[in-house]
Amino acid sequence: MTATDIHRTIEAVWRIESARLIAGLARMLRDVGLAEELAQDALLAALERWPQSGVPDNPGAWLMTAAKHRAIDQLRRKKLIERKHETLLHEPEFEPADERMELEAMLDDDIGDDLLRLIFTACHPVLSAEARAALTLRLLGGLTTDEIARAFLVPEPTIAQRIVRAKRTLADKQIPFEVPRGEERNERLASVLEVLYLIFNEGYAATSGDDWIRPELCNEAMRMGRILAGLAPQEPEVLGLLALMEIQASRLRARTKANGEPILLPDQDRSRWDPLLIRRGLTALNRVEKLGGTQGPYALQAAIAACHARARTAEATDWRRIATLYTLLTRVMPSPVVELNRAVAVAMDAGPAAGLALVDALADEPLLRNYHLLPSVRGDLLSRLERHAEARDEFERAAALARNVRERNLLQQRATACAEAARARN
Repeated sequence: MTATDIHRTIEAVWRIESARLIAGLARMLRDVGLAEELAQDALLAALERWPQSGVPDNPGAWLMTAAKHRAIDQLRRKKLIERKHETLLHEPEFEPADERMELEAMLDDDIGDDLLRLIFTACHPVLSAEARAALTLRLLGGLTTDEIARAFLVPEPTIAQRIVRAKRTLADKQIPFEVPRGEERNERLASVLEVLYLIFNEGYAATSGDDWIRPELCNEAMRMGRILAGLAPQEPEVLGLLALMEIQASRLRARTKANGEPILLPDQDRSRWDPLLIRRGLTALNRVEKLGGTQGPYALQAAIAACHARARTAEATDWRRIATLYTLLTRVMPSPVVELNRAVAVAMDAGPAAGLALVDALADEPLLRNYHLLPSVRGDLLSRLERHAEARDEFERAAALARNVRERNLLQQRATACAEAARARN
């Protein structure tokens, strides 16, 4: 194996094992920032030794052992300082060897619990949504600061500052490294799911930049979602989010042309949808139904995505069921964005005029004032009603609000097409 191959292997092992390492160390040290530093030390040790000694048979165990030794040294130094401060005059209660066994035992707890603790800590609501997303990708996704910066199209120093500040905030606020219980657990779980879906959505429909989709972010969100579903298999909303992400991700290959231009849902080649992801998503959704959790917001959105996945053609889509599901979603997750999506479904089921009436009722919603999809949807409905001049104005307004280059170009193209149709009618 060449040095290049070994380095690639180390990168792959780190991506798989880093969250487990950090989780175990964080429980032992009660400090997420220090845990990551020591895990990084173990990675550096691998980069130094494996090119000479070769990749060990169990690389994950090697990294964990190296990280344990560093953590134990840290704790022993801390204990030594505490003893000096207390000016203890009596002999230690146990010999160094016994002390080491005790410290090692602290790392041998159930790893699933450790990962859950890490997820809940990284997604703590005391942090901003952006900080939670960056820290989660760093600690659980194993991404470098540069990779996160490129994924979100943010300067690397900005991401680095977010991560440093997030870890400092967790330490300063003395956020416990634990899985919360009772009502707090439900609230914190909602924060975890929000972060994962934020990461996924940024990959599925990028808010800015030159690319409409960033599959690597979708893949990371799904990978972490699968981990969470494995750790919390009885949580319907965890499974609902996983189902939603799997089904939506099945369309990624069909969402853009070879040159990166967007392809809207009605025009996609459904033979390019990934059948494996669809099956996995539908299986997760079936588990939600068995758990009786179909009325949760993520479960309802997954059920909507499933309607599209089950339709062999765009024309076969059950828009009436989708509109009904959106109505249910507005009750459990009231939002003008959900209302806008419901208007689209109603328009597809009952006609553009019915949908336009619902869209116009949202015109004064403050949250939609600078939301480019409001004029975009309105432009589409006006176009279908052959009110092309009005549709052109709406698409131009949507293009002016859009931050993503590909989406802006698509909206401008639709504005031009409406202008041509208006001239043709005159």
